[in-house]
Amino acid sequence: IRTICTAPEGINLVTVKVETNQPGLYGLGCATFAYRHLTVQHLIENYLKPLLVGRDAENISELWQLMHQNGYWRNGPIENNAISGIDMALWDIKGKLAGKVREGIPVYRHVDGKDIEEICENIQRFQEMGITHLRCQCGGYGGETYGCTPKSAPMGAHPGVYLDSRKYMRDTVKLFEQIRNRIGYDMELVHDVHERIAPIEAVKLAKELEAFDLFFLEDPVPLEQIEWLKVLREQTSIPIA
Repeated sequence: IRTICTAPEGINLVTVKVETNQPGLYGLGCATFAYRHLTVQHLIENYLKPLLVGRDAENISELWQLMHQNGYWRNGPIENNAISGIDMALWDIKGKLAGKVREGIPVYRHVDGKDIEEICENIQRFQEMGITHLRCQCGGYGGETYGCTPKSAPMGAHPGVYLDSRKYMRDTVKLFEQIRNRIGYDMELVHDVHERIAPIEAVKLAKELEAFDLFFLEDPVPLEQIEWLKVLREQTSIPIA
């Protein structure tokens, strides 16, 4: 078991590779916790690896319980990311042993840009590649560029990300209206709220995006407020991821 830390586009990612005693048979999993990636790597290599090496890679449920129950204090994003990375890799191995179910599946790619012109140029580039699903954002999650202090910040605020949620919502609705006007409805579009707004605002945003036929709206509410997902489902027909 080994971890591979990498940072495409400056985002800290952690990949777990689980190798077996069968030549060429290995699995890959994602253990990314971008803000504490070295701690996840430390946990995998120093605590989970010694626990697992030499065991049967096909006993996935048993190994999950072993990883989870082994520590007296359990859960939390660091441990859960570490365990999930190994768990995914084990399922990857089992999938390779079982053989493929289908020849291919649709994937979505991420489209960003500073304005609608750049975004539509990127959409066209992916269309030419045969991509049929695209996640569209403008200026990053919440519509603000990370690492700078936007106009929506309070006077005298420290540098950081400050979100004007109402402006973000207006801009997002306008973005998808412009995209649909330019490219039509043949492309499947996705948007990631990334838990940036209040739940009641998520309800409003979802309703306003219905007209643009999104494939799904991703992470509309934070994990601590998932009871709002039921409310959101009752209020809007837009698919939720």
